[in-house]
Formats: sequence, C-alpha cells, structure tokens
Amino acid sequence: MRKIVENIKSEIKKIVVGQEKMIDGLLIGLLCDGHILLEGVPGLAKTTTVNALSKTLGLEFKRVQFTPDLLPSDIVGTEIYDPAKNEFKIKKGPVFTNLLLADEINRAPAKVQSALLEVMQERQVTIGDKTFFIDTPFLVMATQNPVESEGAYNLPEAQLDRFMLKLVVGYNTKEEELEIARRVANNAFGEIEKVASKEDLEELKKEVKEVHMDKEIEEYIVDIVFATRKPQNYEMEELKNFIDFGASPRATIDMYKASRALAYLRGKDYVSPLDIAYIAKDVLRHRIILSYEAEAEDITSDFIIEKILEKVPIP
Repeated sequence: MRKIVENIKSEIKKIVVGQEKMIDGLLIGLLCDGHILLEGVPGLAKTTTVNALSKTLGLEFKRVQFTPDLLPSDIVGTEIYDPAKNEFKIKKGPVFTNLLLADEINRAPAKVQSALLEVMQERQVTIGDKTFFIDTPFLVMATQNPVESEGAYNLPEAQLDRFMLKLVVGYNTKEEELEIARRVANNAFGEIEKVASKEDLEELKKEVKEVHMDKEIEEYIVDIVFATRKPQNYEMEELKNFIDFGASPRATIDMYKASRALAYLRGKDYVSPLDIAYIAKDVLRHRIILSYEAEAEDITSDFIIEKILEKVPIP
C-alpha cells in the first residue's frame, strides 16, 4: 500500500513544483481525518495542490472564496420555498463534498467561520430542522492571509482548535521557481491520473493505525502539550508570562495521530522522537494563546515550541 502514497505524490508533482511539506500535510490530514490550515501569501499553488490531490483519488472537490459579505447559508446550504409544490426544499451548499477549500478563511467574519464548526467536528450539517451526514473522506483545507494583511479577521479559538495542522507555506527555492516558469511558459504540465480509490484510502488509514508507538513516546507527546500549559513545571519559568492558554486535549490527540501518519509517509513502522519534533510546530502553533506581554516582545508561538522541545527530556 505504501506504493500508492508514492504514486499519489508523483501525480501531484506533475503540476506542483516543490512544496513537499504542504503535500505531506494534506496527506496526513486525509489519513487521520483531520483538517489543515495553510498560512501564506497568494500564488504558492495551494488551490492547485488540493485540486490535484482530489483528482489522484477520484474525490469531489469544491472551493469557497471567503469574503466579508459571505453568509453561513452560502457554505452549508439553506431551505428554499418552492411555490409550485407549496413546500420548502433543501439546497445543499458546497460543504457537501470530499475536499473543501476554504480560500482566505480569515476574510469572513466569525459567524461565517463558525458555520464550519459543526461539519468539521461532527461530520454533519444541520439545515432547518434536518441533519445531513457528510460523505467520507471529508477534509477542509483553509488558507489564511498572514496576520498583517488588511481587512482580515482573527479566527475564533474554537475554530482554530479544529484544525489538526497549521502549515506555514513559504516561497519556492530559486531552482524550483525557475522550473515553474519553464513549465508555465512551455505549457509543460502533465495530466493528472487517478491512481487510488476511496477503498485504497481506507486501507492506508488502517495501516497508519498499525504504526507502533512506545509508551515513552506517548508520554513525550503528553509532556510537550502539558509544557504549553504549565511551563514552570518543566523548568521554563520564563515562558509562564508569555502564555495565556496552552494547547487543548485535541492537540495531544492530533499529535498522536499525525506523528504516526508522518512515520508511515516516511516508510517506517514506528514513531521516533524526530517525528514528534518535526510535527510539533504544525500541531501546536495555532493552539497556544499568547499574552499581551509576548506580543509586545515579539515572542511567537513557534519560539515557545522551540524552547519546549529543547527542555522537555527526549525519551
């Protein structure tokens, strides 16, 4: 089954140059039934990547552009009156899909973002007095402008906590950018083929669950999360004033699942401390609520996570 993962990556690379971390993050989300938040400037192939992923697996893909005037019903759907039949009928929104791209999610106010809360957690949507279940697999990939961007809203903490990973997407290297320019200029992108099915994805999920994790590694994950809540218990008294709230129990669950998926993608059948260290920032950076003191001193959540990884004893 591992060959299928390589085939999926090979197909995506026909039209996406570089961005390995983003591709791995999306695969981890699919394998763990998690959701992904991407932060980065426009033009980094975010939409292209998730669209390519849907084609490799034959999944349905929809995209919603978040704007300040968007309504919750524009996402989940609404009841429409049919005068011919003198009754209301349900018009389902774009959330009824396998892969949903919520583009520039922080351009819309909180009431719209919160429309995604139920479907991201419960995999169901309530329209009027009826509840509809979403087909599996279901993955929300949201993109977000950097915080400095004008006209952007901060995502509510409850919304952020439902994202398994927050990936910070950077620019391509010089060599990659030159390759992109050549491909675009010569229209040299390959045609993406379906190389796996929903059934294959379910088999891959089963194999990920079989990846071994020692008790010491499990305790290491819990220690890292607890250190975000009470750093003073881990000889990091200086971090206490920079953190208002540490990571939630969902962070522990997501780090547990994501580290196994990462180990699987790397061709291993066990989780090592290196896997935890590699995935820790992506799982925790959006879940640590910084204090005003941290913001005043330009302390970031990534900085705090680095300090925690340095201090918490490695098994």
